[in-house]
Amino acid sequence: MNSEFRMESDSMGEMRVPASAYYGAQTARAVENFPISNLRFPRQFIRAVGLIKQHAAKTNAALGLLPPNIADAVQTAAQEVVEGKLDAHFVVDVFQTGSGTSTNMNADEVIANRAMELLGGGKGDRLVHPNDHVNCGQSSNDVIPSAIHIAALEGIVLQLRPALGKLHESLRTKAQQFGGIIKIGRTHLQDATPIRLGQEFSGYASQIEHGLARLKSVEPHLGELALGGTAVGTGINTHPDFARLVIEGVSRETGLDLREAANHFEAQAARDACVETSGALKVVAVSLIKIANDIRWL
Repeated sequence: MNSEFRMESDSMGEMRVPASAYYGAQTARAVENFPISNLRFPRQFIRAVGLIKQHAAKTNAALGLLPPNIADAVQTAAQEVVEGKLDAHFVVDVFQTGSGTSTNMNADEVIANRAMELLGGGKGDRLVHPNDHVNCGQSSNDVIPSAIHIAALEGIVLQLRPALGKLHESLRTKAQQFGGIIKIGRTHLQDATPIRLGQEFSGYASQIEHGLARLKSVEPHLGELALGGTAVGTGINTHPDFARLVIEGVSRETGLDLREAANHFEAQAARDACVETSGALKVVAVSLIKIANDIRWL
């Protein structure tokens, strides 16, 4: 065997994996199966997956489902995922199996192999198992939707809304400063009737204010996580307290308002909250384009 590779196996057979890679057989197989776009999941999403895996290990240890030494190593490895230290090992294309199984397993294998190193083993030793340990109490079908919600919510709450808030305040200030300036109003780029420049800027400020309200309205829906539903929403094979404890941990760490989905069948079978969020973000984008074009014309 070429020393640049190692052989790993799973229930589907053996796969050749780069010797330096933290991922394993399932990830390598997914790379071969989905050579589609060369697009990878963004940092915010990988961070969210790491947070889920970290708090899942902590919860499973507290529930007596994982040995303490393995749980500690998994948590440490997952923290490296959260911090972006292992991003180079998340190699699966964004266009893949619909449930995101390949990316969930990519995370499980990376964390398991890194945890094995921390415990003194080598990559592929299976002292820490990707499924039995890292993915304990979970399924791709509830992890991936939850990670999408966490990543989107964190981006909106911690980055987008604060930035838009500053823009809103700046536009309100300009509306007041320009209150005494009278100019010609225009419709269809033709001169119309007089208007104050401050009135125009008050309209821009109002657009951003409405956009902030729209974003705020989607946050409760993004805050509902599918964790705990496992394969199809029934919660089969997971501890009844698992989801609540994991979500409480992630919520404390991020400061986000997160909770277990009221209905796991909706949370896993549909992406309505994401569609709603996409719509709100499109409105904000169109508002910003409109404001920028108005100022360009002005």
